Amino acid sequence: MYAIVDIAGQQFKVEENQKVIVNRLAANEGDSVEFNKVLLKDNDGQVEVGMPTLEGSKVTAKVLGHVKGDKVIIFKKKRRKGYQKRTGFRASLTQIQIEKIA
Repeated sequence: MYAIVDIAGQQFKVEENQKVIVNRLAANEGDSVEFNKVLLKDNDGQVEVGMPTLEGSKVTAKVLGHVKGDKVIIFKKKRRKGYQKRTGFRASLTQIQIEKIA
């Protein structure tokens, strides 16, 4: 059984007991969160497609922790002008584990 869920503006294909890294959620470590925007659900060949979402379906997950992503380098340069600028950032992410697809 799997589902396609909209979590924090991104779509993920999730299964039960799967660990997923998503954009930072406003939940503490150890909390349980629910996602109601289920777009598609497959239960052993029985596919349900929402228009745009499935009514009454939800995915429950547990927050495992907050992490930071890999560093992204931003380099700007204008040729023949002597202008160079190098910055970077690390995205704030949340690791969750899918507990139940209902």
